[in-house]
Amino acid sequence: MSSDATEQRVLEAIRERRELVNDALDEDVPMAEPERLYEASRYLLKAGGKRLRPTVSLLTAESLADVEPMSEDYRAFPTLTGEAIDVMIAAVSIEVIQSFTLIHDDIMDDDDLRRGVPAVHKEYDTETAILAGDTLYAKAFELLTKTGADPAAGLEAVRRLATTCTQICEGQALDIGFERRTEVLPDEYLKMVELKTAVLYGTAAAIPAVLMGADDDVVEALYQYGIESGSAFQIQDDVLDLTVPSEKLGKQRGSDLVENKETVISLHARQQGIDVDSLVDAETAEELTEADVEAAVEELEAAGSIDYAREMAEGLTEQAKARLDVLPDNDARDLLRDIADYLITRGY
Repeated sequence: MSSDATEQRVLEAIRERRELVNDALDEDVPMAEPERLYEASRYLLKAGGKRLRPTVSLLTAESLADVEPMSEDYRAFPTLTGEAIDVMIAAVSIEVIQSFTLIHDDIMDDDDLRRGVPAVHKEYDTETAILAGDTLYAKAFELLTKTGADPAAGLEAVRRLATTCTQICEGQALDIGFERRTEVLPDEYLKMVELKTAVLYGTAAAIPAVLMGADDDVVEALYQYGIESGSAFQIQDDVLDLTVPSEKLGKQRGSDLVENKETVISLHARQQGIDVDSLVDAETAEELTEADVEAAVEELEAAGSIDYAREMAEGLTEQAKARLDVLPDNDARDLLRDIADYLITRGY
């Protein structure tokens, strides 16, 4: 299947489930009092988003149950032992955690925009944004207790989500710490990416398997699928920052270089003797010219650094797809494989 066909297949699968996830978000995270707190909590959820992680959860459940995609009620979904559970509310809990992390990330980075609208702390205020993020964090665990799964499986799902939240915070702390260091090793960067970004993909794939009663080896394989595809996603983002025109990227191309952000590319280049900090002479992304970026990219390409990152992302993607061999051979498994490919292309 061509990359364009794969992308269209993935986007259609996401679109179909996004509508259902959005409806579930309205139902499971309703308005309440105090009104301002819940408006702020729901603000990013209402602003949009692909709903990629809940889509991974729903497709994982469909593949495990070996049913046709979109053929079963997600609110009464068949487990491997014959009971029915609410797999949608589990998927919603993952999206709620994602929104919590975005709110707090934007506060820490003092970003102005998210999903094309003012960040929560800009639309409301910092205090309200902190409380909104905290509310979503707690709400996710509340939702995950309502799946109707076997109590032991439900407890394990909650444990996994709690561990994931801890790991996301660890990853964020590592990322902040890197800014204060003069040297970061590639393995340290990859660990940060795993913790900050990839673990939520891993958990999105693993939790439905836990709730449905899958064997431990199946759960672990699905978790690693998410870890590897999520890591590939972030590494490919580093590549896209340098190789995609600004108008397609949605931000200034080469902004990572201005911000002195460590990436797989910059770390590899440093090992090749490149003075990465001097590649561009600009204080802000707005000052960058295409000529500046082109010159920097040429130097990084000559050092093999961009190809190094691209090949790493592709290798992780192939590993991720191989993990799915634990699933039945069906359309939902094929879509999960397509998603892994999509994460390192995404229309670019």
